Amino acid sequence: MDQVAQPTVKDLQKSFIYHLQHTLVKDKYSATKADMYLALAYAVRDLLATRWIDTQQSYYINDSKRVYYISMEFLMGRTLGNALINLGVMEEWDMALKELGLNIEDLQEVEWDAGLGNGGLGRLAACFLDSMASMQLPAYGYGIRYEYGMFYQKIEDGGQHEVPDNWLRYQNPWEFDRQEHLHPIRFEGRVVEFTDRDGSKRCSWVDYYEVMALAYDFPVPGYKNNTVNTMRLWSAKASRDFDLNFFNQGNYIGSVESKMKTENISKVLYPADHMLEGKELRLRQEYFLASATVQDILYRFAKKHDNLAELPDQVAIQLNDTHPVLAIPELMRILIDERKLTWEAAWEITTKTFAYTNHTILQEALEKWPLPMIGRLLPRHLLIIFEINRRFLEEVERRFPGDTARLQRMSIIDDSGEKQVRMAYLAIVASHSVNGVSALHSEILKDDLFHDFYEVWPERFNNKTNGITQRRWLRHCNPHLSDLISEAIGDKWTTDLDQLQNLKPLAEDSEFRRRWMDIKRMNKQKLAEHIYQRNCIQVSPDSLFDCQTKRIHEYKRQLLNILQVVARYNRLKEYPGLELPPRTVIFGGKAAPSYATAKLIIKLINSVGNVINNDPAVNQQLKVVFLANYSVSLAEKIFPAADLSEQISTAGTEASGTGNMKYALNGALTIGTLDGANIEIMEEVGKENIFIFGLTTPQAVGLRSSGYRPQDYYYQLPELKTVLDQISSGMFSPGNQGLFRPLVDNLLNSDYYLLLADFDSYMDAQADVDRLYMIPDEWARKSILNTASMGKFSSDRTIGEYARDIWGIKPQPVELKGIRHW
Repeated sequence: MDQVAQPTVKDLQKSFIYHLQHTLVKDKYSATKADMYLALAYAVRDLLATRWIDTQQSYYINDSKRVYYISMEFLMGRTLGNALINLGVMEEWDMALKELGLNIEDLQEVEWDAGLGNGGLGRLAACFLDSMASMQLPAYGYGIRYEYGMFYQKIEDGGQHEVPDNWLRYQNPWEFDRQEHLHPIRFEGRVVEFTDRDGSKRCSWVDYYEVMALAYDFPVPGYKNNTVNTMRLWSAKASRDFDLNFFNQGNYIGSVESKMKTENISKVLYPADHMLEGKELRLRQEYFLASATVQDILYRFAKKHDNLAELPDQVAIQLNDTHPVLAIPELMRILIDERKLTWEAAWEITTKTFAYTNHTILQEALEKWPLPMIGRLLPRHLLIIFEINRRFLEEVERRFPGDTARLQRMSIIDDSGEKQVRMAYLAIVASHSVNGVSALHSEILKDDLFHDFYEVWPERFNNKTNGITQRRWLRHCNPHLSDLISEAIGDKWTTDLDQLQNLKPLAEDSEFRRRWMDIKRMNKQKLAEHIYQRNCIQVSPDSLFDCQTKRIHEYKRQLLNILQVVARYNRLKEYPGLELPPRTVIFGGKAAPSYATAKLIIKLINSVGNVINNDPAVNQQLKVVFLANYSVSLAEKIFPAADLSEQISTAGTEASGTGNMKYALNGALTIGTLDGANIEIMEEVGKENIFIFGLTTPQAVGLRSSGYRPQDYYYQLPELKTVLDQISSGMFSPGNQGLFRPLVDNLLNSDYYLLLADFDSYMDAQADVDRLYMIPDEWARKSILNTASMGKFSSDRTIGEYARDIWGIKPQPVELKGIRHW
């Protein structure tokens, strides 16, 4: 395969200086660090340009079948470092900038995270895009270009405060607006039925208003190949005609307000949906994404094809959870109303084209939309959904005659209370593939959550265990460990993570273990410095770094972790000579702005930390740190430094998790329940190299169904009772003694996530952690074995399975043509 000749150091310096002077109009005297970053970004972008153009031309010329990955979230993080790694020019740029008196790490820190996601869902989508490009698969990511990403989290007086995340404030050198790709998106109006010339009944959507979707393209480079795929994000723009209606009536203010309201659609990631206005805006966002993407896909398809029956042969659409599911009725609408296909022909095309990934079993996260809201905003789509449901229930009735209870359970329209559309059901009915994201999760889908659908279509259900890209989560974020691994076993692991198996014999090599742990301590020192800069807390890199970083939610059980921290604090106070290794317990994560309990948990973590960190009797043995504004770039600092990875969700609640994989890939040992991908991690690393505790999924279900009484554990476990009493009585909130009582009351009277039932087992597992950490050589050995066993959890493996089993696409190597002459 042809490759572009690698630029020399002098070439890179010339490009950097050119952009500083001619793109930014700055010199070395006036340029700020932000200017230096932008000059570097533009120079690196130049290296992507030819590959990007040639990639798109290659797909067109070869008429490649393409996959379109639609996601409401893409948590891309910073682009610069990832681009340097994938282009294979990190070392050259490092040298080029050093000669100019600049530090490449400092310039990378200038870039603002593209925080267009909430957590694991968006980061998974980002890893998948990297794998698709690295595996040379014809692929596009589609999302929304939120002007304000996930909020910026500040911790004030121990509590979370949200401020806007204006990530576009300082320019985004990685995006290209595509004015030619502008699609009209309809809302509201009414539906008129009529009979066409052929005598067929048709529908026309009239009296609607339009919003325009403008495309912004981002390059997604593959690792050391010629492929540069595209992530296309949509931005809402007001329709010119819509604004002029107000203006022509002499209402200039109205025209401006109308424009602002229209463009709010792409203003912010996930508006608070506990109020009607926020809920409606979120529905508008989901349809905006779905409609723009479907129109764009059909536009690209029509460049070479005029027979719509061929669409499934050229197009695979993957729905990343339920957020983009409105793409299904949107494709049906276009095929029936605009392209004049019969229902049957349109339905066959639709079901062969769409595939659906489910990411949750939590009822709160399984989207349902009120019928009146859909009917008002999307009247034509509601009629299509009704017709899909009618035909589907007729099929169920034929398969299971007389089973009215089954019909009610399986109906896409939930009429048990307020009538709502069950979006997951719509996705299952209209997709040819439905997958979970870990072995346990997929079994729960078949055996419980979607069991009725599994009985109808067992062939549609499959598992695709999540994965992570080793390029970012080891090669980029942990360069010293990456270099040690490559020195020991070669660098093929960057594209074949199974190669890490070759590290296993080295776990028995004392010199290799020493070098391994030296790098771990170096990473811990860096994180300790960051903690001091951010939190003014001095932590020792020789302490055990115990990390739980993820979205704050009751099922993820950060509260269980802080309960054990308080118990540890009590033990250290009661027994001053107790032999326990020093610990630094590190938390990070955001709570949804309207999630009061999660925000109270953050407050409790910081309040407990304030007491412990300022108690000279224990603060050499125990520290508690909450790192604000958890993000991709912050995660890249934490994972390499972690000793212990807390993956402690209640069994049967976490679909997969990918943080567990990132920690283990960087040599952290896992303490966790048999939940999500923890089970598969245990199978890979071995039970002796992981700390498993707590109830299994069947035990958790059984305990709840038998009448769980959390107060029994409160009275049976004196240590637990003491901890809960301290929190409830105001020991950690002296100015407001009842502040944390709601958390304790909820545990004692409900405890749906079974924290009290798992507490004793969790404490035992933590004691095992303490004992092992006091044997450094053995800890190092297990750390190496964890990294060595992570081959299965590459997103390359996951994407390979999607491509083979669901999408039916193959690698399309890109031959470089270079710049073409007109």
